[in-house]
Formats: sequence, C-alpha cells, structure tokens
Amino acid sequence: MTQRTLGRNRWRSAAALAAATGMLTAVGAGAPTAAAATTPRVDLKVLVVDNGDSPVEAITAQLRNTGVPYTTVDLNDPDRPTVDAGFLSDTAGGTPRARFQGVVLPNEAPFGAGSAEQTALEDYERTYGIPQVDAYTWAHPEVGLDYASYTGPLDGRPAAVTAAGRGGWFGYLDGAFTLEDNAPDVSESYGYLGAPREGFTSYVDVSVGDTTGSLVGEYAHDGRRELVVTFAYNQYQQQFRLLARGIVEWLTEGVHLGRLRNYFAVHVDDVFAPDARWDTERNCTPGDLDCVGGDGPGTVPIRMTAADAAYAAQWQTQHGFTLDMVYNAGAGEEWKTENGGTDALTDRLLADRARYRWINHTYTHPFLGCVQDTSTVPWTCAKNADGSIRWVSRSEISAEIRDNYYWAVNKGLPLDRTELVTGEHSGLRTLPQQPVDNPNLAGALADNGIRWTGSDNSREPEQRAVGLASTVPRHPMNVYYNVGTKAEMADEYNWVYTTRADGGSGICEDSPLSTCITPLDTATGYDDYIVPMEARTALGHALSGDPRPHYVHQSNLAEERILYPVLERVLAGYRALFADNTPLQNARQSAIGTELKNRADWQAAVAAGEVTAYRVGDTVTVTAPSGTEIPLTAPEGTRRQLLLGTTVFGTPYAGARSDWTQPAALQTAVVLKLP
Repeated sequence: MTQRTLGRNRWRSAAALAAATGMLTAVGAGAPTAAAATTPRVDLKVLVVDNGDSPVEAITAQLRNTGVPYTTVDLNDPDRPTVDAGFLSDTAGGTPRARFQGVVLPNEAPFGAGSAEQTALEDYERTYGIPQVDAYTWAHPEVGLDYASYTGPLDGRPAAVTAAGRGGWFGYLDGAFTLEDNAPDVSESYGYLGAPREGFTSYVDVSVGDTTGSLVGEYAHDGRRELVVTFAYNQYQQQFRLLARGIVEWLTEGVHLGRLRNYFAVHVDDVFAPDARWDTERNCTPGDLDCVGGDGPGTVPIRMTAADAAYAAQWQTQHGFTLDMVYNAGAGEEWKTENGGTDALTDRLLADRARYRWINHTYTHPFLGCVQDTSTVPWTCAKNADGSIRWVSRSEISAEIRDNYYWAVNKGLPLDRTELVTGEHSGLRTLPQQPVDNPNLAGALADNGIRWTGSDNSREPEQRAVGLASTVPRHPMNVYYNVGTKAEMADEYNWVYTTRADGGSGICEDSPLSTCITPLDTATGYDDYIVPMEARTALGHALSGDPRPHYVHQSNLAEERILYPVLERVLAGYRALFADNTPLQNARQSAIGTELKNRADWQAAVAAGEVTAYRVGDTVTVTAPSGTEIPLTAPEGTRRQLLLGTTVFGTPYAGARSDWTQPAALQTAVVLKLP
C-alpha cells in the first residue's frame, strides 16, 4: 500500500472496509444475515482483554484518561464472560450492531490459536472491519515480521517515526525520540526487532547497532488489521506516553468518545511577599515552629527584585510561556512600609501586569483553617472552652479574599475573580491536625464568587466540592519555597533524601514512599540531579494529559533564579518530541478546573451506563444525560449536524478535531458527519 493510499484510507468506515473485503456475513446469533446487507452500527466502545500485564494496563489507562469507554474481559477471572459471536455483536432496531469499535489484546492470540473464542473474535473483526491491538508480542511471521534479529534491552536506543507513521496516526510526533534510560544499571525496556514482511507497515523503528526493526506497526492480513507492538512498557514510561495517543487513534480509526490534550501550567505563589530562607547550618527554616536557635544569617528572607521581575517578563516572551502569578498584595504593602515606602519590585510587576496571569492568594497569606496552637510541635488546633475546635471565622476568610481582589482591581491586574489559592492551601483539611475543612470556608468562597480553589495534589489528587466551589489539585515541584540558590536547594534536598548515617534527616528511611540517595554535591547537585529529575516528572505529567498545574514560589525566581532551568528543560523537551500541530496547552486555573470537572462528570455518566454512542457509515450519534459535556474526537473535515445545515466541528489538535460539547438547541443528540 502506498503512502498516499494510507493517508486517504485513514478514516474508513467499518461498512466501507467490510464492503471492500466482501466480509459482511453472518457470524452467529444476533449477527447480520446474508439478506441484511445494510450498513452496520458500530458502538463507540473498546473491548479490552486483560491478562494483568503492564502493557494492557497501560493502554487501558490511556483509554480511561482520554475518556474512551471500554469493557474489560479479565482472563484471570474464572467467571468471565465467554467471548463469542453473541458477546461481540447483535442487532439494534433491526440493524446489525458491532458492540466494540476496537479490540485490545495482550498478544495476537490470547485465547489460543484456533480456539473457539479466538476464532469468534477474528471472524468478528473481519465481518465489521474492527482493528486489533496486540499490546506486546515478539517478532515472528504470525504477526507479519521476520524472526527477531535483535532481542534484548532497548534502554537509551534511538527510535524514529517512519514516513507512514508521520503521515498517519503518529503524525503528532516530531519524528524521533530516545527510549528512556533513567537507571544505567537497570534494564527498563525490553523488545524484539524484526524486519517487516508482506502486509506489514512499520510506524516506529528502533536501531541497535547495525540492526533496525519495527517497534510498532500495522499488519494487514486475511481481512484483518493488527497493530503489533514488540516492546514491553508500562503507563509511566516516556516512550509509551509518546506513542499512546497514536495507539488509541489507530484503534478507533480517529473517531471516538473522549478528548485528550497535553497541559503544562506553573503557579508562582507568594508574589509580592518575602519567603523565609533555609538555614544550612541548623537544617531548618527560621520562623518555622520546629526551627530552634534564634536569629542568624539564615533568617534573611528571599524576595524578588525589580531586575528579577524584568527577567521573568523577558523569559516568558523568549520561551512562549505564561506564568500564573499567585499574589499576596497585603504582604507587599507591609514590605513597602517597612522599607522606606517604595517598592521597585511591585512597580516593575505592575508595569508588566498584562504579561502574566494573576491569581488571588489572599491579602496577607494567613492560615485559614483552625486557629493554630503553636505551643507544641507539631502545632494543634486550638479549642474553645467546651472542647470544640476554634475556627478562623467566615468574615476573616472573606476579608482576606476580598481585600486582595479589590487591590488587584484598583491596580488594573487582569485576573479571574472565580480563582483562588489560599495560603498553604489552608482552610481545606490538613492531616493529621485538621481532618476536615474549616466549616466557614465554603461560605466565604461563595461570598466572593470563588468557583475554583487550589489544593495540594500530593495530599488530595482528586477534585472535590467545597460548597459551590471545586478544588483544583496542584502538583508541588521539588524546587523548595525557602531557597534562592542552587547550593541551598541541594543542601535541603540532601537533608530530606539522605540517611542519618549520611548526615540527612532520615525521613527517606522512615517513609515507604521515599527513596534515599547518595548525598549530592551542593555545588553541582542541583544542575546534575535535581533539574533533570524535576523536569522529567513535570514532562511526564504533560505527556499523560494531566492538566493539573504545578506550583513553586516567588523565591525560585529570585537570586539565582533556579526555577528557569527546570522549566526550560520541560519546554525544550516537549517541543523536541512533538510536531507543531500538538502544542503544549498553558491553561489558567479556571479552565483547568473546568476540564477536571468535565472529565469527572463524563466518567460518572459512562460508568452509570447513561451514554449511547455509535457510528453508522459516516454518521456519529451520541446521547448523554442532560447538561453533561460530551468529549468527542474526529478527523479534520468533520462537521456537526444542526437542525438547519451543518457547522465545522471542534478545534484542531494533534491532527484531529476535538471538543467538549452538548446537543444544540432543540436537539437531543450530538450528530457528527465524518468526511
């Protein structure tokens, strides 16, 4: 098949494929009869046959993250349903119906070659033109490849998207990438490289020395199509995250429920305020309750200068990226009063106000949960005479939100009133001392029109309601709030992540969630270890389609400006991997909150069985509960059917068009016309 033909046939309907192969025939109970040569209905759902291995789990995670409905058959469950003709197809309103638009298998024949279930599945795929993904198999003729010319580790090996891949389902990639090699002494990826045989089109090749073989490719044979993957992976590895979108698009022929884009946003907390500094001698932060020893050189706070602000604005322009300035105006006013009545930093930031996004962080950054009793370490919630918890009042919380907002309005800052991040995410539950939200928080949020309030993703990764508002979980970056230099950062990192024997705190020894490291050189450790580690983590979030913002502090833009190397590595890494048609989405907090809410509502509707979606020829029809935003992805050229005529569907991303949508006025379903 030529490349031109591949491109032209990228979005073939199931009926067209069946007609082309002459395969629209009966396959068993409920299947179309020979006389019923009508265009079949194909439900927009995927069948996943799961053996418990990580490649199937990875593809399942990608389906879930995208919003694609799927049904799982667990091969390890003795009570699982039998995969036969009646399970795979039936009729709906007299029309032959394929119940699944694509099939994910652990390998090419998990039921056993020639078995009744394998035969039923293959007949189903031929009849309805249903594609099959072999999540992980070895290179051999039965999957369209020569026997492997190389078998072994693929860590650090160069991979290339072929011309067929770039012209088709993997066209969102820039063309080349390297398989991860995060631990040189550990084999992280294993695979088989074989040369294509007749009927096989490679989409991604890998080279090992003089040997080049297919890593991912399509095998068309016997009226069926398989996407053959010959390397092992899990959902967290970069190579899978790069290829996952293409696997799903191939599996669904580019027409599916769900919508996924890559996001990266960075919140800079405490803008206008100073941040306390880590004391490298006492291994604590003066001002914290657990830092004993009085005043000293470590008490000098960290605060941006006007030059730092000018650099931030210039850096944004240079890198095409907007920072979210999460500001405390009252703290800035206090600084000005204590420093001669002028503040060059505030003047510079206000002059460049339109170049940033701004988020209310409360006026003076107080703790807004329970009233803290700091007479003990750790602190506890103060109690009333009757033993009940003393809470910061609704009026106090409201004043902190309101005063900060109106200061910004008077200064002409472009901000969204519905967005908020409380200091330390306070007011929300804080374990172990405060296991519930401040009961006054929800009312204060409502008083000020707050719909989206930031939370700490490391504590609460799921969005939840706080009265009429919803949380927006934020990823904390390991670029600490109390450091302004690389040496300070490496010193504190050593304290957290090294053993007591190595001079550290031993926290890593005591926590099952932490791993101890060899102490970093404080002169080089930040650049050599921390920057690559943090950039890889943040880039991984972006590649997985996680919209949650990351947060740092204004101190990280001051002095040695240590945040920028991390951000530059993330942005450069992303742009080296992806084509221009797949830009990194730099969304503000309200848009991120809306995205998370839409996803949760959608998953709930799917889980409740309240979504109906199918394709008949070039027409897609979707119904969902009233008010539910429906995520849809379709090829370029797709139009939406209205009562009077059609309109272009969705917005472009990664070579397709996608959108959150609902039925138009006087319509009960979303109807798309495919090109």
